[in-house]
Amino acid sequence: MHIYHHSLIFLVALTLSCSSRQTADLILLNGKILTVDRDFTIAEAVAVSGDKIIGVGTVTDISGYSGRKTKTIDLRGKTVIPGIIDAHMNFQMAALSELGQDIPDAGSIPVLLDWIEEQTRVKDEGEWIVLPRFFATRLIELRQPHLSELDKAAPFHPVFLNGTFGGMINTAAMRLSEITGKTGHPGITTDENTGMPTGFIKASAFELLDLPPEKELSYHDKLQAFAEMMNRYNRFGITSLFAGSGSYEDYHLYRDMAERKMLTTRITQNINFRPDGEITKESLTEKLRSFNDVSGHGDEWVRIGSLKAFLDGGILTGTAYLGEPWGEKAAEFFGFEDPLYRGIVNYTHEELVMIVDAALDKGWTFSAHSTGGGGVELLLDVFEEVSRLHPVNEKRLSIIYGNFYRKSAIERMKNLGIYANMQPAWFYKDADAMTDILGKERVLDFHPYRSLIDAGVVVNGGSDHMVKWDANRSINPYNPFIGMWTAITRTTERGTIINLPEAITREEALRMYTINNAKASFEESCKGSIEPGKLADMVILSDDFLSCPADNIREIESVMTIVGGKIVYESGF
Repeated sequence: MHIYHHSLIFLVALTLSCSSRQTADLILLNGKILTVDRDFTIAEAVAVSGDKIIGVGTVTDISGYSGRKTKTIDLRGKTVIPGIIDAHMNFQMAALSELGQDIPDAGSIPVLLDWIEEQTRVKDEGEWIVLPRFFATRLIELRQPHLSELDKAAPFHPVFLNGTFGGMINTAAMRLSEITGKTGHPGITTDENTGMPTGFIKASAFELLDLPPEKELSYHDKLQAFAEMMNRYNRFGITSLFAGSGSYEDYHLYRDMAERKMLTTRITQNINFRPDGEITKESLTEKLRSFNDVSGHGDEWVRIGSLKAFLDGGILTGTAYLGEPWGEKAAEFFGFEDPLYRGIVNYTHEELVMIVDAALDKGWTFSAHSTGGGGVELLLDVFEEVSRLHPVNEKRLSIIYGNFYRKSAIERMKNLGIYANMQPAWFYKDADAMTDILGKERVLDFHPYRSLIDAGVVVNGGSDHMVKWDANRSINPYNPFIGMWTAITRTTERGTIINLPEAITREEALRMYTINNAKASFEESCKGSIEPGKLADMVILSDDFLSCPADNIREIESVMTIVGGKIVYESGF
């Protein structure tokens, strides 16, 4: 941390000489400006003209930009940071998730069952009760609800607890969907003694459920829901986000919102890639040829991100592809029988090599959903092989989630220039469950931020926000200050401190959510730090991020969020 050292003096002199005739539209004075530049310079004031920063320095320096129409904000010592960039969100899903009804924060089985019983009183008999993104590993009891418990709570209503890669259904749901002990589907878990379904099903069996069609919203209603979700993000200083999964249709929708002046966050849209039929070099080339735009296409508001593949399942449903078998405790919890089971994997090494090679050949950067250490190792094997065909170090390839990183994998990532797209919310919410299920030794590799950063790996900070609108109680919490706090303190939601040597500094945590994420989309020259010439995306904080007590970090909110020089959120200070 450096205050007013020679680099800042040079920076101010340069901007004053180049911009001496410019008049600022907006000036922030008398604050603690955390620039997050290369030296983590701290300044007193910043000047903005249009949507760009034109000066950073002392109050005396920046006062020279003031003119008759300049709006000046006295920060009164408040801390200012660059706009927060969230590296991975399920934005549309989250925005629409509570339009019809509130989703409960079911942290225990009694709360879950009470909610189901309440739903039976407001829904007609036979009407589905669906809880999206339910994870039994997040219940305080750390177990799946029993089929008998679900049946008692809802004897005449089909229930589906959707955990994305696995879920629970009750007897009424089986009856309606004609699922029995004779169904014989590999996604249906059965009791080894009776042969009857236990209620736990894998994602492959979701297709058997006789679910009602989802309610269709009008285009206008969708746009309005998305705009309102962005406003919630602005309250916590989020000015840019990566829509982690999506399509060209999503990209063009956001472009439409930009033209209508509805966006208050900038959006980078990853494009999902699911090959059709047999994977061959020819079929991949043909499919990618049909894609109109590639990584980087767009502008400062909406742009195309990575081509994204889905490699495995999830850690909360026992389907992540681990580096070694899940083990007996996991088998008991998730209901699988094979002692050598490591999770699911959707592609072979050879198929992934063809996919990544074809993507790079067409100008894409590439990322993959990979939630387990086995997936990390497989991807690194693939990236190493592809590197013999294409230089990958400057492509900013990334691994989304990863979660488990052995030291050998971290060294390979450093050598290949692979980014670690991490979501500290998973550590905050799930490190306790992973410790219980996998054991303390294996959890030493779970979210090793210190090891990754020390090795020189670029770590991207995101939330993986899925459903619910509340910043702190959503699945997963999108409050970036909870993410930073848990990475800094290694403290979980349950108050447990796990593997403290992997803690990082406040400065490193802030870089994860700002300049590092700008690098992920090749935008470090225009955002991610408070420097002249960059977009005026900034956040005035409710507390001093650098000096407040550590536990106060998670309570920080924005008192003013500025995107492109315009105030998009303010609460007064």
